[in-house]
Amino acid sequence: MRAAALLGTLLAALFLGSAAPASAHAALRGSDPADGAVLKSAPTSVTLTFTESVGLLDDSFRVYDPTNHRVTTGDAEHGPAGSDTARITFPKRLGTGTYTVAWRIVSADSHPVSGALTFSVGKPSATVAAVPTGPVENPVTEGLYNIGRYTAYLSVALLIGAAAFVALCRPPDSAPLRKPVRAAWWALLAATLFLLVLRSPYEEGTSPVTALDLSALTRSATGRPGLALLARVALLAVVAVLHLVLVRRSADRSRPLRPSRPLLAAATVLAVALALTWAAAEHASAGIQVPVAMTSTVLHLLAMALWLGGLTALLITLQRGSAPLPAVVVARFSRVAAVSVTVLVVTGVYQSWRGLGSWQALTDTSYGRLLLLKLAAVTLLLAAASRSRRWTARLATAPVVAARVRETVGASAPVPPEAPEAPEASGARVLPSGHDARRALRRSVLAEVGVGVVVLVLTTILTGTLPGRAAAEAAESGAATATTGIPAAAVALVPFDVGTPNGHGKVQITLDPGRVGKNSVEAVVLGPDGGISTVPELRLSFTLGSQRIGPLPAGLADRGGYWATDAVSIPIAGEWTMNVTVRVSDLDQVTVTKKIRIAA
Repeated sequence: MRAAALLGTLLAALFLGSAAPASAHAALRGSDPADGAVLKSAPTSVTLTFTESVGLLDDSFRVYDPTNHRVTTGDAEHGPAGSDTARITFPKRLGTGTYTVAWRIVSADSHPVSGALTFSVGKPSATVAAVPTGPVENPVTEGLYNIGRYTAYLSVALLIGAAAFVALCRPPDSAPLRKPVRAAWWALLAATLFLLVLRSPYEEGTSPVTALDLSALTRSATGRPGLALLARVALLAVVAVLHLVLVRRSADRSRPLRPSRPLLAAATVLAVALALTWAAAEHASAGIQVPVAMTSTVLHLLAMALWLGGLTALLITLQRGSAPLPAVVVARFSRVAAVSVTVLVVTGVYQSWRGLGSWQALTDTSYGRLLLLKLAAVTLLLAAASRSRRWTARLATAPVVAARVRETVGASAPVPPEAPEAPEASGARVLPSGHDARRALRRSVLAEVGVGVVVLVLTTILTGTLPGRAAAEAAESGAATATTGIPAAAVALVPFDVGTPNGHGKVQITLDPGRVGKNSVEAVVLGPDGGISTVPELRLSFTLGSQRIGPLPAGLADRGGYWATDAVSIPIAGEWTMNVTVRVSDLDQVTVTKKIRIAA
């Protein structure tokens, strides 16, 4: 019960703490016409180029003329350069003035991306008025979708890990694991169907109610992420059939279910296939070295499930088993965990290199800072695992209470490498009930499970964060844009409070020139006493809800005492909403909003 409460608390905390919009993975590398360009003649099309392949929506492009009326365009399509481009054509010649292009696509790793740019024909327009067209994002849809993602990751870890624990570690009593495994199967099935239904509203930024539309369900089921989710449902159906076969082959339900070699091979194939449904729809499916990346992602997910799911299974068995758990079972899991950790380290290093691109991105990007946080959590997890392994060695050599009935597992049962070889006269050693070492092992495994869930959730958040390599490419292309506008500045003071002592203050944000076009941004964090304060992370984005534009991330970088960027492009005049996220510690952060007017 304590483990379940811990899982639920962490899941709820991560959901509440992730209410701010997550960064997506495809970044705009360039456009034709370029953002802010003044053209002598009207273009026949607009082409966007991204850092990875993208998927198109029915309403991927919205083009507005100088009077803010919607311009008739052709259907969105990929350009001649390939799937990392998106293009829209104009059926008739455009008039003179400034045009706004708002776009929304789905990156290859399944996350929606939106933004806007402007170009002018002949000369820029003097002013641009705003016309209400609806909200940009629906926070309820995004929040529900994130809950589904977290639930799916936790469920697959328990499903695969617990099943592997029974098959590889062979506990004498697997009955306590039957209900958790079934619960994990049902939770994964429900989360998958939930994500499938919400897929179209999530991509389009609309209300969850729109998921009931038949056309929305069709769009959800036909895109690549939807097909991956459907494949997951089919695989779960096969898993259910395999489980029924295994149950029917067990003549006595009181004995542990032991799969035959063909069933074990089938289960392994199913586990790999389930992991592929994640790899095919996230980071690994786009960018460089896709085949290697997908293989690495599958191995990483399986190793995570074997370790963290197996830990949970071990904890449940220790707490609810009808008989003391033989030390040899814990020793077997210790070896499985050691192999899993090795695979996690190797694949994690590769994925980090692939996502970061440079050492500088480790500290200059949100992806890199999250990666450092995950590394710290993994280090803590390894320390807890080392402590558990020491308790395992002590249990293997602990004296057994004479009155305790021993569970025979065969003369060939191995012992932990740390322990001297034990006599095999009457079977494997068992953990004495009430023994201090057994209780210590239970507490240590519980700590491992708790930290492991944190690692798993951080991994899930990383799949929703712009990789450092893509961020660097986008920043490099943005730096090439010429600065325009009349020198001026828009200044806003944004108060914040994370709810902890001294966890409040203000952020002073300065946009220069504070007009349509490219702006530089400087942000200074002021503490409770009004003095300059340093924080580990500061994020800023801009949204124009009346035009369904944004959020446009500012990509602030720590400049030593203040945060800044030189390449924020504001495409249209109006009253924009700034979303400011201030993180004052590893656990405490808050997102606040502030209106700011951008001049024409």
